[in-house]
Amino acid sequence: MRLLDAPLAIVDLETTGTDPASDRVTEIAVLEVDGFGVAREWSTLVNPGTGIPSPIQALTGITNEMVASAPRFAELAGELHERLEGRVFVAHNARFDYGFLRREFDRAGIKFTAKTLCTVRLSRRLYPGEAHHNLDSVIARHNIDCRARHRAAGDADALWQFLRIAEREHGEEVIAVAARQIAKQPTLPPQLERAAVDAVPEAPGVYLFYDEGNTPLYIGKSASMRTRVMSHFTGTSSPRALELSKRIKRIDWRRTAGELGALLLEARLVKELAPEFNRQLRANEGLCGFAFDGRRLRFAGAHEIDGDTLPFVYGVFRSKRAAMQALRSLADAHRLCLQALGFESGPQHACFRHQIGRCAGVCAGRESVHLHHARLAAALASWKAADWPHQGPLGIVEKTRDGEDAEVHVVDRWCYLGAARSDAEVAELLEGGRRGRFDFDHYRILARHLGKPGVRTVRLAAPCTAS
Repeated sequence: MRLLDAPLAIVDLETTGTDPASDRVTEIAVLEVDGFGVAREWSTLVNPGTGIPSPIQALTGITNEMVASAPRFAELAGELHERLEGRVFVAHNARFDYGFLRREFDRAGIKFTAKTLCTVRLSRRLYPGEAHHNLDSVIARHNIDCRARHRAAGDADALWQFLRIAEREHGEEVIAVAARQIAKQPTLPPQLERAAVDAVPEAPGVYLFYDEGNTPLYIGKSASMRTRVMSHFTGTSSPRALELSKRIKRIDWRRTAGELGALLLEARLVKELAPEFNRQLRANEGLCGFAFDGRRLRFAGAHEIDGDTLPFVYGVFRSKRAAMQALRSLADAHRLCLQALGFESGPQHACFRHQIGRCAGVCAGRESVHLHHARLAAALASWKAADWPHQGPLGIVEKTRDGEDAEVHVVDRWCYLGAARSDAEVAELLEGGRRGRFDFDHYRILARHLGKPGVRTVRLAAPCTAS
């Protein structure tokens, strides 16, 4: 059986949980497949260095006592790396197993990369009429004899049985083509060394692409930076993507505690560095909204919008054109008169919108200005920005996934001052005050985040600690 030109390593892991950043491997099994058969089988328990939760013990049968005398991952990392090297990494939900091993190898100081073949995706491609493709469903559908479900060796053997059954049912060539399509890996541009990508951690943060002249080309963010960077070199068929790929000479990255930090840092860096290939988050001088004093509606320009005035501005838009489109939609929904508001010109009698039934007729004397403006005020309420719900500046605490580190995002009336990892850094940011003007993208990110349950915040009237 030849799924691919390279030999296979059919891998299954048991772990203490589902998060590779905080959980650990408890068991590993590898079937080394060469040509038409299994050349070697290898499995071992692993001491995770932490307790195994009771539900996981019940599921796998692997107890804390069983792993107490087992080797740590670092002790067997070298041997495991030799077994996997040069082989296609085959696993059910390969992203899970591969991600865990990448993180464990990183902790052991070993760089590990491999082509992967996910048997979940292979099952979906070969059996598209089936509703479920988890391992239990695959085992039941194909009457596979799994000698030990939820144990690494048993599950790895079940995958090998599935591959042989699929080859008998579909033929070697069909399996080979499907496997190659699924296992297709990103091809790095020739001018970019693999080490540059391998150096990017599989962690939250912001990555930056530079050209040969060290000019920033593109800035992106991700909760898993290395995976996101590699995705830029997969299926780059659009002319813009191809051009970016050809011009990248250097990759830089900046790690953050989590997604919030990555979003905020990306928004700031895009405005500061103005990379050529970023279309969103760019500085926009046309930022505007609407001001309404009960009698007159008017545009409010970028110079009028900041953390202090935001509660008195209705809607914030990137351009007057976008603002007018929104106002027309609002007028249609509430039968408002754009001519009476001064945003359309025309004769002093009934406007065109009234003639087609979109205006209630304040322009034609069909309703009073007071009634019209009261309806306008009610409609504008849906555009009102979120009030700053705190007295003074606020610190938003964001911890890393493993809980071992944290940073505090310092915010004052929706103005983002920066991230701090110590009392001294917090004090420095507060002493600097609200440097720069209100940033609409930061406001949207922060307002959305503060609206989520479970967000930890601290008042910053006095210095605080990020730990």
